[in-house]
Amino acid sequence: MKIVKTLVGAAGALALCTGTAAAEDLRWKMPTAFATNLPALGSPAAWVAENLTTASDGSLQVRVYEPGKLVPAFDILQSVSDGKVPVGYTWIGYDQGKVPAVPLFAAVPFGLKPWAFTAWYYYGGGHEMLQEVYDNKGFDVHAQLCGITGPETAGWYANEITSLEDYQGMKIRFAGLGGKVLEQLGASVTMMPGGELFQALEKGTIDATEFAMPAIDQILGFDQVVKYNLFPGWHQQFTAQYMLINDEEWERTTDAQKALVEASCTAAVTRGLAEGEYKNGAVLAGFQEDGVQAKQIPDEILAELKAVTDDVLAEEAANDADFKRVYESQQAFQKDYTVWDSRAYLPADMSELESGDE
Repeated sequence: MKIVKTLVGAAGALALCTGTAAAEDLRWKMPTAFATNLPALGSPAAWVAENLTTASDGSLQVRVYEPGKLVPAFDILQSVSDGKVPVGYTWIGYDQGKVPAVPLFAAVPFGLKPWAFTAWYYYGGGHEMLQEVYDNKGFDVHAQLCGITGPETAGWYANEITSLEDYQGMKIRFAGLGGKVLEQLGASVTMMPGGELFQALEKGTIDATEFAMPAIDQILGFDQVVKYNLFPGWHQQFTAQYMLINDEEWERTTDAQKALVEASCTAAVTRGLAEGEYKNGAVLAGFQEDGVQAKQIPDEILAELKAVTDDVLAEEAANDADFKRVYESQQAFQKDYTVWDSRAYLPADMSELESGDE
């Protein structure tokens, strides 16, 4: 790893020296929406900051600020756009009230798997569409995909969900488009940062919550308060994080510095997904040993959730032209991708392939 860092740093320094002799030293303060001790969700921010500083040979130094230390976690987009901070690291779905289409780039109920989303984002025009979405709503930011995780769990509950009626009147923390789906089912949906959720569950401020995947939920201690953890994470099959950079700040960077940002964030996408996939299985197994009931949502309930989701997404598309354009692009890709996905990958349960005695 040290050899790789040395080579990357040397290559970055050479690029900065040969690519432009007038590279301006930049000092970026980067507030984050997630604590950097949270694997795959917050940890990529710390890695990217360190890598950019090293690879640029100090031309581009990034200092990370934990949630709330510089700006509130939910104010990162506005703070970056206004130039109060040069960059920020966040889950952009928090801003769906200001930019209705951004949840499609953050987490889509019954949407693409994480690697399929990155395929669409990098090769299907997603990156360019995201810049246009922000421009159309008057935000002066450059957005760079800079981390991704696999599915979240469908939440933590005091009691098992046996029908959609169980959501009626439930006080639940649920983010993004999935929250809109639960609102349609009569839930009282609220948003709050991850650091506040344990206390809210413990005090009964909320009845249930979703936040992330098992490796993160364990750190936040949800299993100490409630014992029903539901699967699959229908509302977030992927969770994508972004580095938001103020437009003027982005224009100040050289081509070499831009390339380092793009390369570092692309590497963070791979590293974030790998970290989550590596850790989640062992954590989930440990949950079950400690008495957590890991329950699968019955197929018939998933089908009902899917029907409500389709209605919510259709309504969002009817109300916002950017949402409609992005959603239709994702749907077209997903239709083609399913042909590959359904044929190319082995089933998760390999027991299906076991043969009888010969």
